Amino acid sequence: MAGIEFNCLPTIIGSMPHTDPAAACAQVLKYLKDIPAWPQLPRRSFKENMNAQFSEGFPGIRLTGDSLRVDRTHDFDDSLERFYTAYLEEDVEQYPTTADYAAGLHAFLSSENIAPLAVKGQITGPLTWGLSVTDEAGKAILYDDILGDAVAKFLRLKAAWQEKQLARISPHTIIFVDEPYMASFGSVAVPLSKEKVALLLEEVFVDIKGLKGVHCCGNTDWSVILETSLDILSFDAYNYAQSLSLYPKEVKAFLDRQGVIAWGIIPNDGTSLGKESAAALKDRLEEAMVPFTRNGFTFKQLVAQSLLTPSCTLASLESPDASARALELLVELSQIMRAKQSF
Repeated sequence: MAGIEFNCLPTIIGSMPHTDPAAACAQVLKYLKDIPAWPQLPRRSFKENMNAQFSEGFPGIRLTGDSLRVDRTHDFDDSLERFYTAYLEEDVEQYPTTADYAAGLHAFLSSENIAPLAVKGQITGPLTWGLSVTDEAGKAILYDDILGDAVAKFLRLKAAWQEKQLARISPHTIIFVDEPYMASFGSVAVPLSKEKVALLLEEVFVDIKGLKGVHCCGNTDWSVILETSLDILSFDAYNYAQSLSLYPKEVKAFLDRQGVIAWGIIPNDGTSLGKESAAALKDRLEEAMVPFTRNGFTFKQLVAQSLLTPSCTLASLESPDASARALELLVELSQIMRAKQSF
């Protein structure tokens, strides 16, 4: 899929407001025929929260109420040894994401009579996950020498397992690594170096055979992400369009190597969604794209190397009807942008 021209095809970040996995999949497949993504359903269960969802099987992990922590008092050493054995043997089957944690994924994998151009999955990134899970003392496990080393390796197995399942639907896979905590990079909340963050991401990327993306829904130092080996950069272009234009050199280098920008141009809050039209969003998107056309790229090239998405999760919307409206706008805007390319 390297160098594929997406020409502003639509897809989603992942989360939906549904609690019924079949209904969520039906809505995704109705609107996103070219690049459907399996729906995450955080309202269904805490286990489908983006951090809990990919915790299953981590050595010592415990779900307590609505928190995740590692308990080293019971069978920890044995489970850690089992994990590293699986990691060294690249045995992804030891660390699946089951239907109990991802009902939307398993319902999606059961879909019939679909033949998309590509299929998209997603996983929580090592920075966000490692800073959200704590040890017995309440410290983020990413700062623990032993547990911190395991975080990205564990998510690497999870991502590879997921991609293997999605490849049953399409041989062309896209896996987004979701990193909302990148919005706090450089602050006291995330006292990590650029090099450390890049190494964490690259560890998760290693076994992803298709296209790999990173999604961050806030402002961040985009150079950290752009200088990794990612194929797709996904950002909130509705609220933070100008943030990416502050990195013209890095963006140009990324686009020069056939990188793809996923423009999160459809708002994911009900108030904004109710005010928008596809025509207004087209103007907003083109305004966001203009700075990059001054950087040695034609508008046609930029559109060719673009995807369109909601700004972030659709689970923030109040109902499936609201997410349907967001997807309607997304598809309509995609059709407008693709029609412009045909001239």
